[in-house]
Amino acid sequence: MAVESIQGRGATRNAVPTRFNLPERLVEGDWLDEVEALDGVTQRRTTITVERPKSILTRNSSPDIGFDRSVNPYRGCEHGCIYCFARPTHAYHDLSPGVDFESRLFIKPDAAKLLHAALSRPGYEVAPIALGTNTDPYQPIEGRFRITRSIIELLTETGHPFTITTKSDRVLRDLDLIAPAAHRGLAAVALSVTSLDPAISRTLEPRAPAGRKRIAAIQRLQEAGVPTLLAVAPIVPQITDHELERIVAAGAAAGARAAFYLPVRLPHEVAPLFRAWLDDHYPDRAAKVMATIQSMRGGKDNDPNFFTRMQGQGPWADLLRTRFAAATRKAGLGTGRLTLRRDLFRAPEGRQMRLL
Repeated sequence: MAVESIQGRGATRNAVPTRFNLPERLVEGDWLDEVEALDGVTQRRTTITVERPKSILTRNSSPDIGFDRSVNPYRGCEHGCIYCFARPTHAYHDLSPGVDFESRLFIKPDAAKLLHAALSRPGYEVAPIALGTNTDPYQPIEGRFRITRSIIELLTETGHPFTITTKSDRVLRDLDLIAPAAHRGLAAVALSVTSLDPAISRTLEPRAPAGRKRIAAIQRLQEAGVPTLLAVAPIVPQITDHELERIVAAGAAAGARAAFYLPVRLPHEVAPLFRAWLDDHYPDRAAKVMATIQSMRGGKDNDPNFFTRMQGQGPWADLLRTRFAAATRKAGLGTGRLTLRRDLFRAPEGRQMRLL
């Protein structure tokens, strides 16, 4: 049997999920730690599974989040960002939040049809739909399946406001749809830039486009008239925090309208994966990184509480807040949210989408 290597992936472990008392799906043991030295090692390939959900519109009532509904066309993300807070969702499928999350992907090809049905319901009240809130809508497989594009086609056809959050310059492939929507006051994009240092990005988010490409995408979007925000997210203390001012300055130079930041969050299975990643890539400062994170999270690896989970607390969180405020002020960047129009929405006609 060929053994798969995880070289080039973000997670350095693929532990079996236990939080939901699910049965073990593979016999795994200490031999995995030596897998690179075995004969017959092959690169782990990405697999795709079709998912047929009954609905696609996800609602939330969190006071920390600036939207109340979202659509996620994919489950799992090949970008492999070690800090991704969505990793634990893979445990629901009896898959590891580690390497499985990056390589065992799910697609929702009926997403646009399901959204069409949701928007057609009597009494539907329009508000911006957020794309990219869980996993990236412009991860590499979007180029093949174009599910995100089909969703945007529906939203633009119906005059429905939407936002996109991504770490990828692949968003520019849909500029022909996004720009006209933005000109009508219906669309805005947030580009997340974690680091501009290729050496850091290679392990932190190994399959996401380079930071410089994301900055260039901000400029392209702005030139096309698309309101674009810079997200310095997440900030990883002792790893990327020294780049905060540089990233803000680069985003401002590219024309970003506003900026926001988020300290790293480590919910559920993300914390042990992140610790393992630190041990493998930054053993010289692993303890210091975790101590700093815990100082912002009430002494724990993660703080799930409303109002504090997104900004942190304590001296380190205060320092980040002060530095970010000073950097955006110097760069002339705002920090407010963009307002999108809701009055242009017209419910879809008929049972089928005209574009499908």
